[in-house]
Amino acid sequence: MIYNFHHASAWIKGGIETGMVYRARIFRNLGLDARFIFTNRFLDRNVQHETSSLGFLDSEVIWMYSFFTDCKVAPVSYTLEQLENTFEGENYIFSRNGSMVKYQFPDINVYYVAFMVDDSSNFVHRVVMISNGCMLRKDYYTYCRIYSEYYIPVDNQASLYLRRYYNEDGSVAYEELIDEETELYKFQDRLIVSAEELVEYMMSGLHFTEHDVVLLDGEWGSIDRAAFLQNVYPAKTGFIIHTEHFLHRDEDHIMWCDWFEYAFSHPEKVDFFVTNTEAQSCLLREQFRDYKGLEVRVETIPVAYLDKIHVPKESRKKHSLITAGRLQSDKNVNKIIEAVVMARKKVPDLTLDIYGGGIRQAELQELIERLDCSAYVHLCGFQKLDEIYQRYEAYVSASFGETFGITLLEAVGSGLPIVGFDKPYGIQVFVDEGENGFKISQFSSEGLADGIIRLFTEVDLTFFHTNSYRKAKSHMMIEVEKKWREVLL
Repeated sequence: MIYNFHHASAWIKGGIETGMVYRARIFRNLGLDARFIFTNRFLDRNVQHETSSLGFLDSEVIWMYSFFTDCKVAPVSYTLEQLENTFEGENYIFSRNGSMVKYQFPDINVYYVAFMVDDSSNFVHRVVMISNGCMLRKDYYTYCRIYSEYYIPVDNQASLYLRRYYNEDGSVAYEELIDEETELYKFQDRLIVSAEELVEYMMSGLHFTEHDVVLLDGEWGSIDRAAFLQNVYPAKTGFIIHTEHFLHRDEDHIMWCDWFEYAFSHPEKVDFFVTNTEAQSCLLREQFRDYKGLEVRVETIPVAYLDKIHVPKESRKKHSLITAGRLQSDKNVNKIIEAVVMARKKVPDLTLDIYGGGIRQAELQELIERLDCSAYVHLCGFQKLDEIYQRYEAYVSASFGETFGITLLEAVGSGLPIVGFDKPYGIQVFVDEGENGFKISQFSSEGLADGIIRLFTEVDLTFFHTNSYRKAKSHMMIEVEKKWREVLL
């Protein structure tokens, strides 16, 4: 069995999550059983909805917080009728507005707000209970109630103090007690005092053998990596690196990125490391030799691949740019917007569509309004882009942290030339300077604008499209499948 742990602090549908789906498909093709284990919170989202929308099978997914119950990962199927059957004869007033249903209980000064899967569905995802103007509880459902959150008022705000997780029959499987200083999980036979201990308890329940492989996506997370690496024995362990792995080095010392520190300090606990590019693999091997005096196994296995090349059936929209990814600081989408506004002075019909979501979405919308460019710069949200890239003439990136760049791969797979900052490692993999794009050494909006202008005024775009397709052909699924077969079989 292959166990792949995702432990990033937030669920963001970024490169890590997308890369895990690519990996899941490889393992299916190789006939390998795999489980993808999520140790983060999904807040007001359904685990199954989020994972299935990316392409995971329900049978492949384990959510740590339901692992200790008998509830399965499943779509929401709990109905309003089932909810109403729990009201025990209380009088209520029913009203609905889109995906929100309200039940008012005038006799007891309580009301419930049920959040449905969508505007037309009768399937209940969660229910919020409010009494005398104070939120008391939230219940979460799939095919049954899976957990509840309990609140008390503190300084006129609802403060979470307890989560209770249920079995299918409604019995309590365990409880999570919450305050500002302690973390306590209460089971019938034990108390667990941290998320790290909860990870240890879960991993002990997976009963690893020497035939199993544990893959840890080594990104930032709220749970210490040591909790995973200390509990994998006797399984084989792979540590997957998605970003730049070090911050600084000189002749005598190297400063690893925080989230790699434990694994790099204890390489004896890791059977193999995985990076996305050969350049990063070579550098990591060299650094282990120079700073640790060690030879470590580092495999180059791209996080993603192409199933096929996408050729447009219709003409590409003239002077159109696309960018995609998480809307967060290191992606520098603000610089792209500013660059497009500058470039419009030379390319008057230039347009930009931005796909993805994230914490900077509102800020970017404000920037668009401030620069008065909403007529030609659009935030398009999170969408499946397979059949969208080929509508555009080019891709633009301002990311400072792409060690591979799934969207860069997808862009060349649709024949798009790329303009982006010349940062390790992704842009250097997918762009041949002056052949299918431009690598910008001036890390500014002005530098990007110059590259965009050159792309649309100085080069033969058909030639650039052809060269991007050529680059794409070396990143097909069969090549990545071969690499995983060599590592795992």
